[in-house]
Amino acid sequence: MPIDAGAQEAQLRPMPGITKAADDIGLRGYAEALLLVAASTLVGLLIAPRWGNSAVDLLYLPTVLAVAVRAGFGPAVAAAVSSAFSYNYFFTAPYRTLRIHSPDDILTVIVLFLVALVTSRLAARMRHQARLAQAHAERNATIAGLARRLLSGTSEREIAEVAVNELARLFDCNAILLADQPQPRILAAQPASIQLTPGDIAAAATVIASGQATGRGLSGVSTVEWQLHPVRSEASVLAALGLARDDGFTPLDADQLPLLGSLLDQIALALERARLEAEAREFAAVRVRDRERSALLSSIGQDLRPRLKAIEEVVSELKRAGSADKALVSAIGTEAMKLDRYIADLVELGPVSDQQPIEVGNLKIDLFHRSVTRSGEEVHLTPKEYAVLAELAKHPGRVLSHAHLLRAAWGPAQEKQTEYLRVAVRALRQKLEPDPAHPSLITNEPGVGYRLRLSNERG
Repeated sequence: MPIDAGAQEAQLRPMPGITKAADDIGLRGYAEALLLVAASTLVGLLIAPRWGNSAVDLLYLPTVLAVAVRAGFGPAVAAAVSSAFSYNYFFTAPYRTLRIHSPDDILTVIVLFLVALVTSRLAARMRHQARLAQAHAERNATIAGLARRLLSGTSEREIAEVAVNELARLFDCNAILLADQPQPRILAAQPASIQLTPGDIAAAATVIASGQATGRGLSGVSTVEWQLHPVRSEASVLAALGLARDDGFTPLDADQLPLLGSLLDQIALALERARLEAEAREFAAVRVRDRERSALLSSIGQDLRPRLKAIEEVVSELKRAGSADKALVSAIGTEAMKLDRYIADLVELGPVSDQQPIEVGNLKIDLFHRSVTRSGEEVHLTPKEYAVLAELAKHPGRVLSHAHLLRAAWGPAQEKQTEYLRVAVRALRQKLEPDPAHPSLITNEPGVGYRLRLSNERG
């Protein structure tokens, strides 16, 4: 469906950096057009006595073009009309009248008007396209600038502070970002002294629950002063953004909502990244604790089992000698054997995720024995392919970021080499997916990472 150029300009007009003077032609553009036509007429009156009237009509064409480029089509048409009348009044016989006796002069005036009209139309269209291109570039620069600044944040609070500061600056209003759990709470605000009423908090909770924007200036009836918008990821609403002005006016016009939507997408992506990285750090800490626990239990086993063995040997000697209380010796031996079994059980304990195979459809991933089978047949994987699959299998159903998977498989020095990861995932899909062209096992979360989908997650 074709997009109307006027609608495009209406959407892009409020972008930061586009001045209102460039949009509001008003009387100033028409006044400038008349002044330039008057100046061209004055120059024509100076040169006509010496070189004749044939060259005068060419003076008006640059004037019309200049007006079209500077002020737009409306003032350019006014310049074309006034140029034709001026040429007729001052340079065609009878002079100082609007009557024309010569057919050549009539043709000259008509041609001058048509040429001026066509050139003004072309020049105005070029100006319109240039303004659209400038607006697109400035909108993309605004979005890219926010995305670049959001990269400096590593936690939800840091990202929220960057977001509200930038949005408050871009739209010249107050801004606040509220998290979604356990109830709406302020992550960051600009200015920092902002306080919300119970009604504002209830409205924010509604926005997070429904995913629909509400507040001042939007459709529907609302009693809150804030204009509240959901910050949503692909799966859920992560937060609510509030905008408000001190003077009580609507913080955003309808024409500014497309830009805000793009900026909210960048904020949602940054918040999702921060949450995934926090989960990855938590998982890494759990793995470290598991390894430390296994090492501690192994150390306990190595220290205690020889001593228990010595106790059992002493008990055997006492039984053979027959000099001690048989019931007491038997009880000591029994307790020593029980203690030995308990220690053996503790030493063999490990993370359940490493010992129980993970089954997804006809695929079985056994991390404990480092084997992967499909329909009962073993699948050969390269070390890097297995490392990527194993890391996904340790956290089934969760999205792991590109950096997380690269650190796990290639090490911290390669966490930015996303092409390595794409090659490994492509190879895994060729070996494991029923239809590699339409993967259902290892799915991509655009801009974030990959997920190992469980059987009950498939659509």
